[in-house]
Amino acid sequence: MALDSCGALGFGLPQELVCCAVALIPPSQLQKLESCPSGPLQILPLAASAATPSATDHSPALQTLTLSLTIPTYNEGQNIAPLVERLAALLDGVLPNDYELIVVDDNSPDLTWTTALELQATYPQVRVLRRLEERGLSSAVIRGWQIARGQILGVIDADLQHPPEVLVGLLEAIQQGADLAVGSRHVEGGGVSEWSLTRRVLSRGAQTVGLLLLPQVVGRVSDPMSGYFMVRREAIAGPLLNPKGYKILLEVLGRGTIDTIAEVGYVFQERQEGASKVTWRQYVDYIHHLLRLRLGGRLSRLHQRFPMQRFLRFGLVGLSGVVVDMVILYLLHSTLGLPLTRSKIVAAEVAIINNFIWNDAWTFADVSMLQRGWSARLKRFLKFNLVCLAGLVLNVLVLNVVYNLVFGQRWAYLANLVAIAIVTFWNFWLNLKLSWRVTQVK
Repeated sequence: MALDSCGALGFGLPQELVCCAVALIPPSQLQKLESCPSGPLQILPLAASAATPSATDHSPALQTLTLSLTIPTYNEGQNIAPLVERLAALLDGVLPNDYELIVVDDNSPDLTWTTALELQATYPQVRVLRRLEERGLSSAVIRGWQIARGQILGVIDADLQHPPEVLVGLLEAIQQGADLAVGSRHVEGGGVSEWSLTRRVLSRGAQTVGLLLLPQVVGRVSDPMSGYFMVRREAIAGPLLNPKGYKILLEVLGRGTIDTIAEVGYVFQERQEGASKVTWRQYVDYIHHLLRLRLGGRLSRLHQRFPMQRFLRFGLVGLSGVVVDMVILYLLHSTLGLPLTRSKIVAAEVAIINNFIWNDAWTFADVSMLQRGWSARLKRFLKFNLVCLAGLVLNVLVLNVVYNLVFGQRWAYLANLVAIAIVTFWNFWLNLKLSWRVTQVK
């Protein structure tokens, strides 16, 4: 079976379907798949890009063009052909033989990439990049720009919700001196077609949040959520890009050297074919992206210093320990009639054992794999017990300090929550540094 341009089989699809798709495409067409860029998400100046071309050997990588338009796709097999047809008819009139259309497909189950390859016979300006290792619209756009030969870089959705005719206005704005030309729904000539009230509120709400968190970036354009724009290559060449989610424009505004901005109104169309990919996750990614840009790298440094994912696992294990503690206490004290203090001591130790097992197998599994054997496991368990015992003493001390000195002998349960939160961090950090530190590798 043939290999794709990245040197791997088409994982994610039944082998029979991939074989059929490959068999239907002439080998000469398959060879026209672009090589997948890897490494940092960074746009190089045209001179540097030409010196290290990422396209396949047959591609005229040294020929500079005016416009490179990237079209990120996933399950857009029904839309890609009519979109390319409209784009070619439009751009052939304003940039004859001076543009390229780069389709970047995330290994669509509907084989969008094969449809795009078939279009090359009629539209030689189409280039196709099929990604197997990465996913996501923003990174797809950047990977497309990395193999681009254009002085102007652009992006348009493949679902025909961005009217291709607006490209002429965006191109004119760049040619007249703008560094960035944005298709906007919120200027004269812009709007949305048939959005529900809920979707309108969510869109405006997201923009408002952006203005609060990152006014110096989001406030520069009327439609920061737009995914339809053009930018001068020189304005974003150089800096490392680190997008999150679908809103690539935020990354361009936040990290590029953008002086002059133009906006061109357009009416956002309803999708005619295929399924929408907008979910709640896109809004979460949007907030995350805003915070990442707002903190200017401080958030990533915090992640490096404090392993948040490991801490969340530690917290979930701790909650399971609370359940175990309560169940054992009930069985020993209420069911068997043992004294409360004795029952509590046994319940607490059983909960500690439960927590150690889960933390050793899940939270700190990568470290445990390096410290095999019962001797190493016993050492980790004893250290874990000591840290938890010290945490219990600290819990009582913090509870009394907060309750008596901070809250003035009020809000006892709130004081207890504060104490629990502090001790949770205490237990996690000490166990990270003592119980599960790599000292002996066996």
